[in-house]
Amino acid sequence: MAPKQLPGRQSITVSRGARKRDEDSGTEVGEGTDEWAQSKTTVRPPDQLELTEAELKEEFTRILTANNPHAPQNIVRYSFKEGTYKLIGFVNQMAIHYSQVGNLIPKDSDEGRRQHYRDELVAGSQESAKVVVSETELLEEEGGPKEAEAETGSQTDIPAVEAAEKVAEEDLITLKQPKERKLTNQFNFSERASQTLNNPLRDRECQMEPPPRTNFSATANQWEIYDAYVEELEKQEKTKEKEKTKTPVATKMGKMAMRKTTSMESQSDDITKVTQAAKIVERMVNQNTYDDIAQDFKYYEDAADEYRDQEGTLLPLWKFQNDKAKRLAVTALCWNPKYNDLFAVGHGSYDFMKQSRGMLLLYSMKNPSFPEYIFNSDSGIMCLDMHVDHPYLVVVGHYDGNVAIYNLKKPHFQPAFRSSAKSGKHTDPVWQCSKSYSSQFLDTYDAHNMAVDAVSWNPYHTKVFMSCSSDWTVKIWDHTIKTPMFIYDLNSAVGDVAWAPYSSTVFAAVTTDGKTHVFDLSVNKYEAICNQPVVAKKKNKITHVQFNPLHPIIIVGDERGHVTCLKLSPNLRKMPKEKKGQEVQKGPAVEIAKLDKLLNLVREVKPKT
Repeated sequence: MAPKQLPGRQSITVSRGARKRDEDSGTEVGEGTDEWAQSKTTVRPPDQLELTEAELKEEFTRILTANNPHAPQNIVRYSFKEGTYKLIGFVNQMAIHYSQVGNLIPKDSDEGRRQHYRDELVAGSQESAKVVVSETELLEEEGGPKEAEAETGSQTDIPAVEAAEKVAEEDLITLKQPKERKLTNQFNFSERASQTLNNPLRDRECQMEPPPRTNFSATANQWEIYDAYVEELEKQEKTKEKEKTKTPVATKMGKMAMRKTTSMESQSDDITKVTQAAKIVERMVNQNTYDDIAQDFKYYEDAADEYRDQEGTLLPLWKFQNDKAKRLAVTALCWNPKYNDLFAVGHGSYDFMKQSRGMLLLYSMKNPSFPEYIFNSDSGIMCLDMHVDHPYLVVVGHYDGNVAIYNLKKPHFQPAFRSSAKSGKHTDPVWQCSKSYSSQFLDTYDAHNMAVDAVSWNPYHTKVFMSCSSDWTVKIWDHTIKTPMFIYDLNSAVGDVAWAPYSSTVFAAVTTDGKTHVFDLSVNKYEAICNQPVVAKKKNKITHVQFNPLHPIIIVGDERGHVTCLKLSPNLRKMPKEKKGQEVQKGPAVEIAKLDKLLNLVREVKPKT
């Protein structure tokens, strides 16, 4: 009787036999090899471009740069400082091709220990599976030559072999599929994250010298303390005696006055301690706030003047205003003769049917947000001036005829001197030009058809003065000649005129239509080289103008109490050009000669006509 064959045994031997044939004979090649070996014909598309050998060999160079061609170049952001949208100059050129968000878990945490244990369990199961597979292969190789002996041998060995194979297969299955503990999420938490680009920060610092310090020390003995108490008791007794002699009403009024004076003294003492420091801090804050205007004031020059034909412009800088002077017109302007950044503004009204209070304000270009000094008056201010030798004294002429002098060194806000009826005050408004009797006139000129608003002498030439009127004209005079040398019609009532301190031929005029006109007789004798509106024509009128004695700026006052500071472009302050080998002549004599040259031309023409 033939022995039974083992079905599992047969599958193993067959597979191993097939594996050995593959190893011995190599890879069997399938059918169709001849078709692949044959050469394939290339198919050319009908629209393919035909190139010559030279064109095929030509090289094209491509340069790779770090800039992203898809990066936007027109991004704008809102500037809260300037109140407008501004173009961003720096654009991020980084292009992200791949990004993955992950998280880190500490090894000592519970989650880290669980993951470490799971990794070790998986690694151990893989190693044990490899060991079992190698052992089964060895058993198969050893069992191949012994098959014949097993077939001829007794049948008692067959159940033992089958049992051993079943055990090995079960062990292999159990080791290949290790059990894993499922980590449940107790809180059902989903973690998400995103990354955003942080805006670059800009730091600004300011270094200043520390304030000076002084040490005070004193010793107090028993008798000094005793003397102080005795002195205080004597004062209290004297006050009690005085109160007994006074009436009850007088005592109450005295107590109230004493309380007010003591409270005011204590407040003033506290304020004066920090006044100087507060002013410095306020100016530092304003310097940061108006930094762009300060940069324009110092360094900006209009480059377009090179392409203009003898014309210039005015650049608006600061605007000075105070809430208490909103409904008061600017009636006078004056620069301080010593401090070139300080100027005084007189406020009143030119509507003589609606006269009210007045104000005297002193502004500094270092702090355009708030005036340095504020003085109130019961009557409107019509004119003012500052003392040349004592620049802290300001004299003011009021509409009611009074004249007052303010001392800026004194802390109180009342004038140091004020005229009265006893001292012989004026009965009518005090104007800048003095009015006397006709017997004291040196000369008279038939100049204008309407009221003369301003008259100003030339700062260089002693014979030349200028006048403006509400008849729309500005006239330049030589006081030795009865007829004007130059006449300019500005098409609106002229409120004020002013000569430039740096040239004898430059002057400015302001009209009620809101325009400022700048003339330079050496450049153009017939018309202004700058006509620029400064305020709205319908709602406001310009009243006064003044040149700064040092800087190339002017200040313009209007009917609403505002003062605007404007910078002159280079064409409005041209100086003589330097010639090779010759020094530029400067000084009062040169300016007088320049104006005399123009006046002589006019004097020669007038007798002929």
